[in-house]
Amino acid sequence: MRIVTIGRGNIGGGLARLWRAAGHDVEELGRDGGDASDADVVLVAVPGDQVTPALGKVTGLAGKIAIDATNVFGDRPGDVPSNAEEVQASTGGPVAKSFNMNYASLFDRVREQRVRPSNWYVADDGAVEVTETLIRDAGYDPVRVGDLSRARAFEHAVWLLLAATPPGGVFYRFAPPGEL
Repeated sequence: MRIVTIGRGNIGGGLARLWRAAGHDVEELGRDGGDASDADVVLVAVPGDQVTPALGKVTGLAGKIAIDATNVFGDRPGDVPSNAEEVQASTGGPVAKSFNMNYASLFDRVREQRVRPSNWYVADDGAVEVTETLIRDAGYDPVRVGDLSRARAFEHAVWLLLAATPPGGVFYRFAPPGEL
């Protein structure tokens, strides 16, 4: 799969490493933007208040499947209900919200775990298959918790994980009985 990450920091760069190791072709775009025309999917991994400015520096986004990995702390700027919907307003394609509840500091240790950690996500139906593939290829098990209409609630839930986390982060696992 051809992936373009918009943002090459802890999240964008960390996921790019994991996806390359899984055999994907990944291009990382930084602050200067670039072209995503050849991408099958785009990851948005920029500060939560920089979504529209960052996407404005990238060409070739129209209709692309996008995964929003941003978080909002405090009041959300703008009129769009969630960052995921802000991404969708810029791309016009199917969107998922994922990887915003995983600790980038632990990406290099995900494959060492006894069982695969979980990765919660919400998504439009058109983004589910690609999102689940990329979650698995990063070393996690996907757990869909709703469609994109749940993105804002999903963004608000980040504080729960942060409040319960010791320094250094945690992996989390949700599974039916008998699957742990």
